[in-house]
Amino acid sequence: MSSLPSSEKVTPWYKQFWPWFLIGILFSSIIVSTGFAVMSIKSFDGMVVQEDYYEHGKAINMVLAKQEQARALNLSAELRLDPMTSDIVVDLSGDARPEMLYLDLIFPTEDNRDQSFVLEHVRDGRYIAQGPDNLRYRWYLQIQPALEDADWRLTGEATFPNENSVALLPGGRKASE
Repeated sequence: MSSLPSSEKVTPWYKQFWPWFLIGILFSSIIVSTGFAVMSIKSFDGMVVQEDYYEHGKAINMVLAKQEQARALNLSAELRLDPMTSDIVVDLSGDARPEMLYLDLIFPTEDNRDQSFVLEHVRDGRYIAQGPDNLRYRWYLQIQPALEDADWRLTGEATFPNENSVALLPGGRKASE
């Protein structure tokens, strides 16, 4: 004997709406997550990976020591980029006058856009080099007396094109400090 009345017919589960609705939610989440996985693999951001944190920490301490040495030598610099000739002119003041300065223009987000220049000593703390044409956007600036194992470093940041001079100071501190 059956407990259901004989006049009511039960439809099988695969002919009802709600099981298919729930299965559809599951399949749509699989499709969306697969799409996100493909998108994350194709747009790989290589700047995120850092393998040796200890070496990175030691490098930070070295940079701080270079900035302290620049402070001890009372160094500062003014950088100008001539918009007509693209000449980079740096006026260095303080207790050091190396024969050459190395300028690094570091783009904040794309390391393949970084540029390096060698500035020649002209006279009384003035250094000159031929710069890039049509420099645009925001850049971090670093000046040091040697390419490797420099004693000191001056840093700053600028947005180009800029006809005003940019201050380069130990640690990138502001001129008012």
